[in-house]
Amino acid sequence: MRMMKAQVIEEPNKMTYKDVPVPQINDEEVLIKVKMCGICGSDWGSYTGKYADERKLLPLTTGHEFWGIIEEAGKNVEGFKVGDRVAADICITCGTCYYCRRGEGLLCSSFKQIGIHLSGAFAEYVKVPWRNLFIVPDEIDDYEAAFIEPLTACLNASRKMECKLATSVVVIGCGLGIIHAALAKLRGAAPVIVIGDNSERLAMARKLAADYTININETPDAIAEVMKLTGGIGADYVLEAVGSSKTYEQAFKMVRRGGKVEAFGICADDDFASLAPVQFVLEEIKVSGSCAGIGNDWGDAIRLLKYKRISPKPLISMVVPLAELEDALKEIRANPKLVKVLVSPELKERQLFY
Repeated sequence: MRMMKAQVIEEPNKMTYKDVPVPQINDEEVLIKVKMCGICGSDWGSYTGKYADERKLLPLTTGHEFWGIIEEAGKNVEGFKVGDRVAADICITCGTCYYCRRGEGLLCSSFKQIGIHLSGAFAEYVKVPWRNLFIVPDEIDDYEAAFIEPLTACLNASRKMECKLATSVVVIGCGLGIIHAALAKLRGAAPVIVIGDNSERLAMARKLAADYTININETPDAIAEVMKLTGGIGADYVLEAVGSSKTYEQAFKMVRRGGKVEAFGICADDDFASLAPVQFVLEEIKVSGSCAGIGNDWGDAIRLLKYKRISPKPLISMVVPLAELEDALKEIRANPKLVKVLVSPELKERQLFY
């Protein structure tokens, strides 16, 4: 049996770097040799057991922000060949349930994602259905390619938010929130305000997209500051990208009458926010949710990267060998200088960019 190295979450807060069988593909799948996989905030949640549904799936290899090279292709694969640089839509849907029939695949009754519910790319190889593949063009370098999946998630949120030209946007969170801010700027939002607690990341947000940043360690009343920056009106749109009941409560206090809150950050199962329903009626507040990218969001993300409409490369702090994944997960929480960390199964020593 052919073996490979993988990082396996055995139980909450316990990850083992070990040999596991290389995935066996069927006629409708390809085997991808993983080149790089980004570490997502949700990977920390998976590692610590934050999400109850995911705890039931352990042991599991996570990792969903990946790209790689096709090493094997099933006999029914069309339009792709061994050696192609590819990224993959990580969403696996049934295609036949009520939601899928309505074109709402993210709500599929049996929805699963590679690297979250199914074996993922914190390993040397990962298998995916060939119909989920997208070619990564040469104009996108190896590092930028690792941003395709997170960009798809941000694109879906941007579409759901429906930000209009010359409207104000607040993004709560300065991790993936920086990409949300960049998309808002690309849509013509003015001003774009990013709120967070990490001075290094907020500096990056100012460099790439934000007109204003608010550091909650220096400005404790972020709500008052948003009101000040928006002329006492509040923001047209507020996107929550942290995943905390506290910041969701703040979001609804920052949005203007008639404005919209976009829910993106994922809270723990037992984390509940206190909201006043009357606000939705008398102030006509709107809210929508967006959990991931799907389908041609991958094609759109690839075009934005190819034509440099979004340039995420400055966000990369370091690339680590696969063997150091668990250490890197902990370092991201402890080191404020780290923004985006990538993992490469082929790397022998760390590459530092900060």
